[in-house]
Amino acid sequence: MNTGDLHSLASSITAVASPFRNYLSDLYEKYRLVDDGVVADYIPELALAKPEWFGICVVTKNGQVFDVGECDQLFTIQSISKAFVYGLALEDHGREYVNTKVSVEPTGEAFNAIVLDEKTNRPYNPMVNAGAIATCDLIKGKGGTERLKRILDMFKRYTGRAHDINVPVFLSEKATGNRNRAMAYLMLNFDMVSERVEETLDLYFQQCSILVNARDLGMMAGTLANGGINPVTGERAIDERYVQDVISVMLTCGMYDYSGEWTYRVGMPAKSGVGGGITAVAPGKLGIGTFSPPLDSKGNSVRGIKICEELAKDFGLHLFNVAKPDRVLEDWIAGTGDADTW
Repeated sequence: MNTGDLHSLASSITAVASPFRNYLSDLYEKYRLVDDGVVADYIPELALAKPEWFGICVVTKNGQVFDVGECDQLFTIQSISKAFVYGLALEDHGREYVNTKVSVEPTGEAFNAIVLDEKTNRPYNPMVNAGAIATCDLIKGKGGTERLKRILDMFKRYTGRAHDINVPVFLSEKATGNRNRAMAYLMLNFDMVSERVEETLDLYFQQCSILVNARDLGMMAGTLANGGINPVTGERAIDERYVQDVISVMLTCGMYDYSGEWTYRVGMPAKSGVGGGITAVAPGKLGIGTFSPPLDSKGNSVRGIKICEELAKDFGLHLFNVAKPDRVLEDWIAGTGDADTW
């Protein structure tokens, strides 16, 4: 057994005995029966999700993994992929070039609006569909297969495991994707994307159809919280220079039209997807992954928002919090301090 395996085993044993696991279990029970929200159904495959599915996973920067509920249940990553593919585009081309193709400004428009900045003709940010398509177009590779492999390899570095594509979802996305095609060809007109439009659209539909679970989302966020290094495998997933770019845009644009309210109430860089997932980052501390298919009117997981709100409030995880938190995160994870408060 190598040093990395020993570290992982020790972290797992500590996590099992930690009061923080009991805290998450209580949180899970508190919101398990919440029945607000509606499962996405604009793609038939998404409508097959069961409303009662619910998982929470927290991964610390030291590699401790805490999970409760249905954390092994697979679902498609959808828009959560946008943040991480943006990071790969930054590695491929650098900050300044990427910024000539995709801006980083929040927008009050819907995520699928066919609109570009009137002055620069750029899509507003990488988290709306137009910006995500332009970002996807920047991914290097000879042909769609090589480019898709690079994206899948990137996600493997974040999660520590290989990922598959949900083919029925991909084909449904492609069959119903005319609005996205309109965006892509509009951007081609302004030289925001290359001539390989259909290849890039297929790649974009495939990246949204990657299968993940709540544990993967926790690991992805934990990797960003750990400066781009997977805290369990020790493998670097993204150049540390670009972590701040990714989580900055997640904070300002990652939760659809709820991003401003989210920043005010939760204050953690995050990205949601209509598959029911949310990945949220507490820089230098931990990552959170939640999965619950019922969505609010903005397209965000109802239970996921509640979980992140409680974690931020109880442990002072809001990025701009300066007040003493109700609970000291390190004590709850390690099982130290005043045991009467657990």
